[in-house]
Amino acid sequence: LVTGLSDHTLDNTTAITSVAMGASIIEKHFTLDRSGGGPDDSFSLEPAELAVLCKDSKTAWQALGQVDYSRKSSEQGNVKFRRSLYFVKDMKAGDVISADCVRSVRPGFGLAPKYAESILGAVLAVDIKKYTPVTNLAINHNST
Repeated sequence: LVTGLSDHTLDNTTAITSVAMGASIIEKHFTLDRSGGGPDDSFSLEPAELAVLCKDSKTAWQALGQVDYSRKSSEQGNVKFRRSLYFVKDMKAGDVISADCVRSVRPGFGLAPKYAESILGAVLAVDIKKYTPVTNLAINHNST
């Protein structure tokens, strides 16, 4: 859902704050000269003010960042300390994954524990040996 702000305030604070809250469109009145006599000139931005709005809005947008759960190279050494899902018994392709089939243990080479609920009831795509990390490749995602 794209959201925006129709801003008629005299400064840029409201517009920049709206970007920080997720707005991706800002409407502001613009004029080359505030004393030009046009009906909207008195509350419109002049070129230098528009440039500041653009710069500050871009900074606010970039500050929102991106969600990225991928493992960074600096985290590779910590994998052994993280938990992940492992199969705790031998299973065959076609078996249904239940709560007694998986555990959250170390090291973190499998799916993160936050995915435990989403794999319950899924069907295995391949045979699995006990103590194998749970991965997306082992699961038939068309079955869930």
